[in-house]
This record gives sequence, C-alpha cells and structure tokens, in this order.
Amino acid sequence: MDVIGALLGQVRSIGLDILKLSIWLMILAAIFVPLERIWSIHQQQILRKNLSLDLIYYFLNTVLTNLLLAVPMATAAWALHRIVPNPIQTFGASLPFGWRFPVALVVGECATYWAHRAMHEVKWLWPLHAVHHSAREIDWLVNVRAHPLDLVFTRFCGFVPLYALGLAQPTAANLADPVTLGIIFTGTVWQFLIHANLRWRFGWLEYLFVMPAFHHWHHTRHDHINHNYATVLPWMDMIFGTFYLPKDRLPDAYGIDTPMPDSLAGQLLYPLHGADESEPAKAGEVK
Repeated sequence: MDVIGALLGQVRSIGLDILKLSIWLMILAAIFVPLERIWSIHQQQILRKNLSLDLIYYFLNTVLTNLLLAVPMATAAWALHRIVPNPIQTFGASLPFGWRFPVALVVGECATYWAHRAMHEVKWLWPLHAVHHSAREIDWLVNVRAHPLDLVFTRFCGFVPLYALGLAQPTAANLADPVTLGIIFTGTVWQFLIHANLRWRFGWLEYLFVMPAFHHWHHTRHDHINHNYATVLPWMDMIFGTFYLPKDRLPDAYGIDTPMPDSLAGQLLYPLHGADESEPAKAGEVK
C-alpha cells in the first residue's frame, strides 16, 4: 500500500505540474498571440508548421531539464562550498536584494553569453544548439524548441558562478530566495519576449536590454548567426565584439542550411550524427 500511495502521490504531483504549465501557457498565448497578429514582423499562421512539436517541447523541457539539472547543480554547489573561500560566499549572500539581484543578473548574463557562444563555436556542441536554430518561422513559442541537453549546459554554466559568489542559492529548500526566483523568472519571461514575432523598436533601450529585433538577427541563416549571443543585456556583445543591430531593417529569413528532422525523436537524436555542414561561422567571420 505504501508503494501504491507513493505512486499516486507522484501522479498527483506530475498532474499538478502539468496543470500549472497549462495555465502559464494560456497566459502567454493570451498576451503574445494578439500582439503578434497586430504588430508582426512577418505574416504567418497561428497554427504554423511545427507548432505541435513546440508545444511538446514546452512541457518536456520544463520538466526534464529540471530533473537533468538536479544532480549536476547539487554536486557543483557542494564542490563550490568547499573550494571557494567562505568570506566570498558570505559577502555575496549578505548583499541586500537591491544590490544582489543586478549583480547576479550581470554575472549570470556574462556566463550565459560565453556558454551560448560556445554552443556555436565548439564543433561538438553546435548540433545540440542547431535544434533551436532550425526554426524558419520565429514567434514567442519557438523559445522552447531546444534540445534538453542544450538547456542543461547553458543553465548550468549560467548559475555556477552565482553559486560560487553566494549570489544565488542552489537547493530546493532555498527556492524562496528572491534573487534565485528573480533570475529564473526574468530569464524565462525575457526569452519568450525576444523570440516574439514583433516589429517593435525601442530606440536607445535596445542598447541596454535585449529586444526582439536584436535576437531575431541571431536567428538569421547566414551572416549574423554568429552575433547577438546575449539574452538580456546586449552590451555583453558590445564588449566582446559580437553586437549587430541595424536601425532601419529586420531579418528576412531564419533557420539553418542543413535539414532538420520534423519529429521529436529525430531532433533529440540529431546530435548523435552531428551537423558538420551547418556549423556556423565563429565570431568575426562571415559565411
């Protein structure tokens, strides 16, 4: 009976998670679908190609990524607690929210920038990231089309320096930490925004925060796929020489040059046979 009770508890927990994700999905759709119909960059159908696949990715990646990250994150936190001098972590953790959150945002964004850039420039990582770049129609939901191991690598790299400096707390018991929750919430919402099919331009704000136009250039098929790696703070690209944002035009085409399977299984297995021919240029090069 205890086993049956435990199984029922797991089923209820999974069901509750799915319900929460479904409600969040409906909220996002209620916001972005009307905006994209009115202010779209490219006219495309709501029920576009691969929409059903992206919906599967939405639920799969939210649950699976957290499971895959649990052990690496816990291991990293344990190791960092013993390697990093305690005064450093204590100082970071003692900062008030008004200081700790922006510092954590900058530190995490810098780490994420280099993790994202590595996904493009390291030959064996690119096939994982190519799944995300395979989309030829971009909208808010394309954000979730990503290989789970791509997300695991990028998020792990982004959070490790935050744990090392005491700026965020890694364990489930500390999820009430406002900085940890703030970083997760900000990153999640911002990713949906920057993928949205919106032609809005924001003037000088586009040099402070990543906006759709900036990230859409990153999804272009050739010349600028090796630019605009930042996800929140575009001046990371300014500092490291990968910034590209013309004022008077927007991209015409997205995707990668080599074929990508349309099925979930095909895309999850795609990295096993590589994508050498679609390897993007490194920063500073033009294909």
